[in-house]
Amino acid sequence: MGQISRRGFVTAAGALTAFSVTGEARTMAAPTDPVGAAEPARQGAAAAREFRGMWLATVAGRDWPSAPGLSAAKQRAELLRYLDVAVARKLNAVVFQVRPAADALWPSPYEPWSQWLTGVQGRNPGWDPLGTAVKEAHARGLELHAWFNPYRVANHGDLSKLIPSHPARRNPGWVVAYGGKLYYNPGLPQVRKFVQDAMLDAVARYPVDAVHWDDYFYPYPVPGQQFADGAAYQRYGAGFASRAAWRRDNINRLVRETAARIKTVRPGVRLGISPFGVWRNAATDPLLGSNTSAGVQTYDDLYADTRGWVRQGWIDYIVPQLYWHIGMAAADYARLVPWWDAVVKGTGVDLYIGEALYKAGDPAQPKAWQDRRELSRHLTFAGRYANVRGHCFFSAKEVVTDRIGAMATVVADHYPTRVRSPR
Repeated sequence: MGQISRRGFVTAAGALTAFSVTGEARTMAAPTDPVGAAEPARQGAAAAREFRGMWLATVAGRDWPSAPGLSAAKQRAELLRYLDVAVARKLNAVVFQVRPAADALWPSPYEPWSQWLTGVQGRNPGWDPLGTAVKEAHARGLELHAWFNPYRVANHGDLSKLIPSHPARRNPGWVVAYGGKLYYNPGLPQVRKFVQDAMLDAVARYPVDAVHWDDYFYPYPVPGQQFADGAAYQRYGAGFASRAAWRRDNINRLVRETAARIKTVRPGVRLGISPFGVWRNAATDPLLGSNTSAGVQTYDDLYADTRGWVRQGWIDYIVPQLYWHIGMAAADYARLVPWWDAVVKGTGVDLYIGEALYKAGDPAQPKAWQDRRELSRHLTFAGRYANVRGHCFFSAKEVVTDRIGAMATVVADHYPTRVRSPR
């Protein structure tokens, strides 16, 4: 897919050059004591087609842009440097957040320009971030997965703060305020169609490699609050055993319908989902649940039957966010990888593991995350499971800064060369 940038590869001297968002080059020493067997965990043909991704988050400027209101030239330069870092780290995919909150990082006829670009919702930034990202990623041999949040409207609870032309302002009956934030109501068929239309506009315009969703379906539970969808349930919930079953069906419909529409809009584009890593605990479902005691279960709390989507073959890949260290009591990475491996077996759905690079070296995290080798151990462990086809790192800012060298250790231990993604 065009010329691949050669900047930042491991040199004969064993150093890896990375790039700060501001463009300053810096050199990080490669680790001198790789973990265990330092050869790639996957061998031969499997290693030659391995997903190596990073999430590039834009909500609240998490990774990019570094500040709202930068010039178009500065924003573009920062974005391209992230793509160059992905190449330097021998990754092959970037998961770029292009609809962080009912807005757009492309000229959408459905929703306003994102406020994270200019500081003002609806203001044209003077360039096309998604179009640029697709073109430039492909020129570097990277896949570009367009990351959308289906139902989040705003990270505040005041509808009047949205611009007057915003679809949520024009259709206030679509919106539920919950936990100090605004969400589209997944129980309304007109909402489900609208969010699909808004997302698929990007697929129609650009040769993206995948549509990607993360873990936000129904919102995470807020103690003492109820998601106010009673009227929608009364109107559309007939025949369901419970409101929970109806809510799960709403999300199932979104997944199935979007998957089908993608095939008509641009055949070959994949649908991938990155859920919270625990479907159900064994205490909740002794037959099918994982040996965990997590405080959130996607099936029961987010109304997202992530296991069911895989078993039905509705999606092309799944990236469970296994953001816990090996040995974590409530949710052990070493218990969840084999559980997910068994879930995808025989389905044709690709399994990639979401990795918590952001935790490495964070003083607020447990001792395991102060060891730069923790993530490398993850890849070594996951490599024992035939259905694990790769990993995705959260997130791009930490891929650049690499606080304690955890990413450099992964590259040295597991990524000796660049490889294609497993398409």
